[in-house]
Amino acid sequence: MRIGELAAAVGVTPRAVRHYHHLGLLPEPERRANGYRDYTLRHMVVLARIRRLTELGLGLAEVRDVLADDAGRELVEVLGELDEDLARQEDEIRERRGRLRVLMEEARAGRLPAEGPVSPELAALFGKFGHAPHSPMATKDREVFALLETTATPEVRAEMLAGLESMMSVPGAVERAHEAYALLDALADAEPDDPRVAEAARVLAGLIPPEMVPQDTGIDLDNSGDDGGTVSFLRAFYADFAPAQAEAIRRTLRTLREDRP
Repeated sequence: MRIGELAAAVGVTPRAVRHYHHLGLLPEPERRANGYRDYTLRHMVVLARIRRLTELGLGLAEVRDVLADDAGRELVEVLGELDEDLARQEDEIRERRGRLRVLMEEARAGRLPAEGPVSPELAALFGKFGHAPHSPMATKDREVFALLETTATPEVRAEMLAGLESMMSVPGAVERAHEAYALLDALADAEPDDPRVAEAARVLAGLIPPEMVPQDTGIDLDNSGDDGGTVSFLRAFYADFAPAQAEAIRRTLRTLREDRP
């Protein structure tokens, strides 16, 4: 039996057969005098088993472990792990579908944030912030929070949401947030030494709870030097603002770090 006949009989491609040879999953047969491989029924049995195992979701490394254990103990163990993994995926899919239903309801009601799909918790906080009409800084602020929610660990994400909830629970917080946005928007064409920078930093620092700023870990908030991923993020973060706006945010972060208990 030639490779094409073997592949067709089992329902795979000749390329897949060669790949399994390369990985050592399927033994290579002896060649005839004319140079063609001569496959046997045993090759067909092994190839069919490889196909069944991969269709169950096993990776090729796991398939190798199963094939190496003639007694079948490895197969029971691997299938058990696969079943657990599929159960976790089912839970994740149910959670994602639940979030999708909420987002669809928000979209139908016209309440889906312009920043795109975010968690219900962050969407609710955006609602509490209210809208700052024609404020580029307000739009950018929401975009950054959406970015952080997407990239943060679950622990950091929970801390961020709790901090925002605490911030917005203070009377007058919405008005102060809009004031801070207006002050920062006014710095779009200003120089870093503009006197208005200090006022913007003061208002912003009075709005943000100090616990929302990480403790001093040696990272230079002025973004000098190279301290790895955190500094790379800060560099990109500051570069997205006008120079005077970036300076106001630097001063705010320094003040909050100094005031952190």
